[in-house]
This record gives sequence, C-alpha cells and structure tokens, in this order.
Amino acid sequence: MITNYLILGIYYIFFSLLGSSDKHTVLQQFQGEAYYFSKTKMELGAWGARMSEAQKKQIKNRLKNRLEKTYILTFNRDESIFYEEEKVDAISGATDSWGSNFARGKQYKNVSENQLVQSQEFYGKKFLVKDKLQEIKWKMESESKQIGNYLCFRATAVVPSKELSWFNFSWRDLNDDENQEIKLTSIEAWYTLQIPIQHGPAEYWGLPGLILEVSSGNTTMLCSKVVINPSDIVSIKVPDKGKEISKLDYNQTIKGKMIEMRNNRGRRRG
Repeated sequence: MITNYLILGIYYIFFSLLGSSDKHTVLQQFQGEAYYFSKTKMELGAWGARMSEAQKKQIKNRLKNRLEKTYILTFNRDESIFYEEEKVDAISGATDSWGSNFARGKQYKNVSENQLVQSQEFYGKKFLVKDKLQEIKWKMESESKQIGNYLCFRATAVVPSKELSWFNFSWRDLNDDENQEIKLTSIEAWYTLQIPIQHGPAEYWGLPGLILEVSSGNTTMLCSKVVINPSDIVSIKVPDKGKEISKLDYNQTIKGKMIEMRNNRGRRRG
C-alpha cells in the first residue's frame, strides 16, 4: 500500500516541476466546496436511566435539529468559510431560538495567516470574534480507508475541550471553572492527500489534506460530497459585522449573561 508520506512526496515533486508562475496559477485557481453531515449522540446521564424508551425517543425527536446538522465548507488554497445550513424544526415548524444562541456562527479561516474570524449572535447582539486558529498537534497514523472517491489517512490529537466549543454554554461549565479542571477531548480525523489543502470543518485544520471525517467527544462530522473547481466562482467573504472580541472574552461574556439570567430568576422566585 502506498504510504501517506510517499503520496506527499508525489505532490511535492509535481509542484516542484511546475514553473513558479504556473504553480502560483494552479494554486490560486484551486477552489471547492465540501458538504458535511454532523451527528451527536444524545447523553441523558442518570436522568435518562429513569426514562422509558418512548420518552427517550420523544426527546430525541424534539432535539433532532441540535443532534443532526448539515454544514458547507467553501475553500481555496488559503481561505475557507464554514457555516451551518439552517433547518426548520420538524415539530414546531420554527427555528431553534434557544439553541441558536449557542450555535456556531459563520467561520472564516486563513491557514496561511493563522487567522480566525467568526460571526456570532447572542440574544440579538452581534459579535465578530477575531483570534488565532486553534493549535492542534496532530499525530499522523498509518491507517487508511476510503471515503467516497477519496483515499483517506488517519490522524489523532488531544486538545482542551473548551477550545472546541468556546462559543457554546453549559451550566456544567460553571462547575468546571470553580474546580479549575481542564478537560481534554480526543480527536480522530481522516484526511485525503488527493485534495492537498490544510482545511477542515469547524476548528479542525492543519493536516496535509482536506479533512473529510472527524470525531471528537460524542460528535462525528462526515463529508458527503466534494465539488472541486465548480463552474461558478467560489466567493469567500470575511465576516465584518459585530463587536470585535476574542474567543476568551466572548466565552466570558456568554457565561456572565447566563449567570445574570440565573440570578434574576432566583430573585423573582424569592
């Protein structure tokens, strides 16, 4: 079997044989779109142990929009835009307003400049999160598998869990802060050297090929379709609306607001 290192060498030789102007033209023109399906396992913990299977199924149906999502990654050599396709709730016929406050906004990444720009909206207020890309120290593995038409190789990493969900909020986060416990998440990614760019969905990037599948925690993202050099020019626009803020400050802003809401509810009950 051809190893990933050998395939990397083939790409290196290919681009080395091109003249500098030809190489620049090839890389500049290269663009595409990748479509991902995300699925999260529902965890009910001790509370779920007291529920019937019918009750669990009912909750799963109501949370379907949060547990199953579809995304689009638009990319060229250096830049990408990653965003969720909005779906209407199958039960109520409305969008998930509570979940949308903690959903991932449109995410711009520039791998050559180590730049993240992400638009977020929290209870009607718009933020523009600007920061560096999440550093991921990948361990290249030897396993390979086929995903669609692409030969993919496995890579693994471990990162602080908060760095993967800095835009989200859980009441458990407050307890974690008090305990000063740093939780880690193991990541398994599958990338293809047939598309030699460093992009991937969500926070994941930095491998020598496009990431087509990634699993972390209880969530898996799988690419269902890739379109390379579509007939229509791919437009990648950097988000530019909202109050500029860092990832850390945005996360603290969310927590502060949720604590305020909790305290206000407590005073009303009193």
